[in-house]
Amino acid sequence: MEKPTSRWRHRPPRTPGRWAAVVAALAVLVGAGTWTAVADDSAPTVERHDRMMKMNGVSVDTSYFTSGGAQRRPAVLIGHGFGGSKDDVRAQAEKLAADGYAVLTWSARGFGRTTGEITLNAPDGEVKDVSGLIDWLADRPEVELDAKGDPRVGVTGASYGGAVSLLAAGHDDRVDAVAPVISYWNLADALFPDGVFKKLWAGIFVTSGGGCERFQKQLCEMYERVAVSGKPDAAARALLEERSPAAVADAIDVPALILQGQSDSLFPLGQADAMAKAVKANGAPVSVDWIAGGHDGGDDEGDRVQARIGDWFDRYLKKDEGVDTGPGFRVTRTGGVDSTDGQALKRGAASATYPGLGSGGRKITLTGGGQPPATAGGQGAAPQGGQDTPAGGDTQTFHNPAGANPPSISAVPGVGGGLSQLSSLGVGLSVDFPGQYARFQSAPLDSPVHVTGSPTVRVNVKADQGDAVLFGKVYDVSPDGAQQVLPSQLVAPYRITPAQQGKPVKLTLPAVDHEVEAGHRLRLVLSATDLGYASPAEPATYTVSLDGPLTVPTAPAVRTAAAALPWWTWGLPAAAVVVAAAVLLTARRRTATPVPDPALAGVPLQITGLSKKYARSADRYAVRDLGFRVEKGQVLGLLGPNGAGKTTTLRMLMGLITPDAGEIRVFGHAIRPGAPVLSRVGSFVEGAGFLPHLSGRSNLELYWQATGRPAEDAHIDEALEIAGLGDALARAVRTYSQGMRQRLAIAQAMLGMPDLLILDEPTNGLDPPQIREMRDVMIRYAAGGRTVIVSSHLLSEVEQSCTHLVVMDRGRLVQAGPVAEITGSGDMLLVTTAAEVAEPLVDKVAALPGIGSAVRVDDGHGLLVRLDGTDAAHLVAELVRLDVPVTGVGPHRRLEDAFLTLISQGSA
Repeated sequence: MEKPTSRWRHRPPRTPGRWAAVVAALAVLVGAGTWTAVADDSAPTVERHDRMMKMNGVSVDTSYFTSGGAQRRPAVLIGHGFGGSKDDVRAQAEKLAADGYAVLTWSARGFGRTTGEITLNAPDGEVKDVSGLIDWLADRPEVELDAKGDPRVGVTGASYGGAVSLLAAGHDDRVDAVAPVISYWNLADALFPDGVFKKLWAGIFVTSGGGCERFQKQLCEMYERVAVSGKPDAAARALLEERSPAAVADAIDVPALILQGQSDSLFPLGQADAMAKAVKANGAPVSVDWIAGGHDGGDDEGDRVQARIGDWFDRYLKKDEGVDTGPGFRVTRTGGVDSTDGQALKRGAASATYPGLGSGGRKITLTGGGQPPATAGGQGAAPQGGQDTPAGGDTQTFHNPAGANPPSISAVPGVGGGLSQLSSLGVGLSVDFPGQYARFQSAPLDSPVHVTGSPTVRVNVKADQGDAVLFGKVYDVSPDGAQQVLPSQLVAPYRITPAQQGKPVKLTLPAVDHEVEAGHRLRLVLSATDLGYASPAEPATYTVSLDGPLTVPTAPAVRTAAAALPWWTWGLPAAAVVVAAAVLLTARRRTATPVPDPALAGVPLQITGLSKKYARSADRYAVRDLGFRVEKGQVLGLLGPNGAGKTTTLRMLMGLITPDAGEIRVFGHAIRPGAPVLSRVGSFVEGAGFLPHLSGRSNLELYWQATGRPAEDAHIDEALEIAGLGDALARAVRTYSQGMRQRLAIAQAMLGMPDLLILDEPTNGLDPPQIREMRDVMIRYAAGGRTVIVSSHLLSEVEQSCTHLVVMDRGRLVQAGPVAEITGSGDMLLVTTAAEVAEPLVDKVAALPGIGSAVRVDDGHGLLVRLDGTDAAHLVAELVRLDVPVTGVGPHRRLEDAFLTLISQGSA
């Protein structure tokens, strides 16, 4: 008998997916498409075609990216995260298009310009739309086909977009490979883990979608029902499960690269574990990658992640068997700070196959103990404190307080900045309140333990009434007991019903990757409350005892990449001198900290010769030889088309990435990651996450507390006065409009009243009145002698709010200077008149020799005249001859005209 082959290896001709009836005719163009060229100096030109497609009763806003002519190539669909739009994935689309793919992005239902209700990736909603997009790709002449109507296509995306990639593979057998990033497998398990309502994340989910009314009615009703009761019901679980990839687990049989975040209390590593097991069981290749960041912040490893996705698609879409797709399992390990550049140290660890969450279990005995007072980070003594604790503390009794308040704190959903990443640096942030938890801990470890996966423990639990709702976490405790660190700030909830009480129950703790040093202890805490979850409002008493040791997975096959020792350190002493000299010269150039320049101490920003190459490229530049200077009191607009290098420049300015050449000085100090002078810089780049149930002021106070800086340095009232939020500060953020949220985010960036404020697209999603308010905020801030740098695509707003401009194109500086100087140059003249100019007279002026065009200004009392071969003196003479009542003539050019002229010159 011939051995069957998996579909990913051999693709026989087949018919399109189950929605093949949604033929390309449904991809009707609502309006004329818009073509845009995106290029750099060395890469192939990428063309973008924007269009609205009518399908399945909604209008879907799409962008199509191609480069390199009409030859056939595989296609890639990229979905965006929840609350975003297709614009969020434009850079990745341009990169893949330049690498030889036809790339289609789209805004999901209810987001961006796409119409329709949010259905949370329902099979007959967003998933069906993806099949319609695949139908459209099948008719593109430049897209490679596996059969008629069957394009070779991969799907990727982060979070919400990652889930739709898996769902598309399960519902449409034309999908050939997927690469979901920080996504979910079972949305019911993610939001209702073990029957406990993840209330804060669920609220943020709904708020970021625009409010309950933006969702399909049954979803809105479900959320409100669960939010009020505090407990998910069977109908709620069923509704979310049917829209989850888990519902089509047996049909997802294509190569899957699964990238999941370690700093993620929304979709933790267990979601990726379930994905990997299901796809592998279907016989398809699977690789799992645990990245450093996640929904709770931290390093998203964007360049590395996108490079690996590109390799994955090269192997399984381009069929390039020479491509190294990486190991079966990889994890980014973070620990300590590099003293040369202030960045967190990261190293990869890998194994040939994915070990799962329970490989290499090591059993560690725990014993009971008293409870220390409530602390942030476990500081302080540890007196006996559990009520009715027997000798030895092996059985402990504690309480769920009335209203479940105050709650313990683990992760803080919605607070940006990657607070969970601090745990990898030995900083504890969690809070547990005495009398509300039981704790058990080990003796000091006689050797290091590297935890990779989910620890487990068996316990006996009793409640004096109803269900026991507990929250389990494992701390890494320092030898002196003064510091306890919660890895990735993760906690696992458990609902233990009366039928389960009084007998051993196995608890699975959060999956982490964390090194516990010798001499440290492991501490298991079971708490009655947690900030992120709904606990019973009724007071209750819980009794807990252990039924065995803590089993810790160590994944022995996973090996951390060793820091390569130069061969000359042990092999050839003579060659060592030569190699070491070369290394030292290079290191000196890269890591030596330049001394402050006293001559620039009063200059907010000076950039000189700044260059940054694209990842994995020796000669492709995102920014090249950029230089400009910004003075105090200026509002500088940073302009340029997509791909001009604006965001890369801002990221280097904020110390998030390191330039390849050149330098950035802020008040005379060279910028590098972690530079102290960055405390004088405030930024609003990717928006801010806020806790919806807290007031605006409380959100800002919580954010400032997390920075660890003195409260008196926050200047909250001053920032709020400039932001102009008024009485709204006392209201819950969930009641805010988009404009108010933006202003609160700007106020957050202003905390500490930084001397240099950086704003990236601060008016995104705002209506005209809100945009005007944001303009006033920027002007008021700079009026105090501070400096604002704003990157925006709204040229009219930049023209009205900015004093100076820097125009970039393809990574280079095109022009810099005052707004009036840039807009006042050129061949456009404004002619003002004493009386209204009649249309026949306008036509006569336009017909004059050397005049390119003439149009009336809005009030009719003047003309905008474009010169094309003549000069101002001859124009005035002709106007007098035509009896035009001229009162003034001067240069005039809108910023839009100036911008387009500069960009066209820069592209010539």
